[in-house]
Amino acid sequence: MLVKDQLHNVLDISSVPNRIVSLVPSQTELLVDLGLEDQIVGVTKFCVHPVALRKAKVVVGGTKNVDFAKISALQPDIIICNKEENTQEMVVALRALAPVWVSDIYSLEDALGMIRGLGKLFNLSKVAEKIADNILQKSVEFQESMQKVPKRKVAYVIWKNPWMLAGRNTFINNLLALNNFENIIEDKSSRYPEVSIELLKTVDVVLLSSEPFPFSEKDRLALKNTLETKVCLVDGEYFSWYGSRLKNAFAYFKTIH
Repeated sequence: MLVKDQLHNVLDISSVPNRIVSLVPSQTELLVDLGLEDQIVGVTKFCVHPVALRKAKVVVGGTKNVDFAKISALQPDIIICNKEENTQEMVVALRALAPVWVSDIYSLEDALGMIRGLGKLFNLSKVAEKIADNILQKSVEFQESMQKVPKRKVAYVIWKNPWMLAGRNTFINNLLALNNFENIIEDKSSRYPEVSIELLKTVDVVLLSSEPFPFSEKDRLALKNTLETKVCLVDGEYFSWYGSRLKNAFAYFKTIH
């Protein structure tokens, strides 16, 4: 069968893939929720959900660097990647081992498309549609509840030394907008710019993400004292994981307003 990934690459798959290597943590969790845990043979060290998965599967590396020999030995039928989380060089090299399905996600709509796309790939469209519909319904209900919440200018911080923010051209920015947060970064093409601490003083609230830098309460208090503005710790998985974790994201978002 012929299937397209989100980069519009056409994959010629002879049968439904049965041996999966997933190199994207949020998509690994989705594959499990689709009922494919037994078919997953390889994951990354960052595939932390479900918790016990890494002990049961072969860990093939990180999201930017993998052990190609390990992946080859697993004889995968399909390798699941993402344009941002995995490098182009990796994807090109992996195609010599197995078909590679790549997601490309900047919005909730893209995330729902990814869920449905993987559902089609694995002949699980009904299950995928149920997950996508559940997320969409919760998103609509959340946006209705946010109509009377005033907009606030925010900085979504992902790193320190140097300070780095989530920019406009990111999935995180789309979820910030759904929360009525206005990103302090104005450049529409920006991804993860470095900024001065002075810029952080110009926002209504600073959001310190739990990933990729593991900001702590100590970091929050120190930055709050420096900036003299509101600083909050937020769960980065709910802002950046674009798989089935989104089912619980909107309930979480209600707790931070």
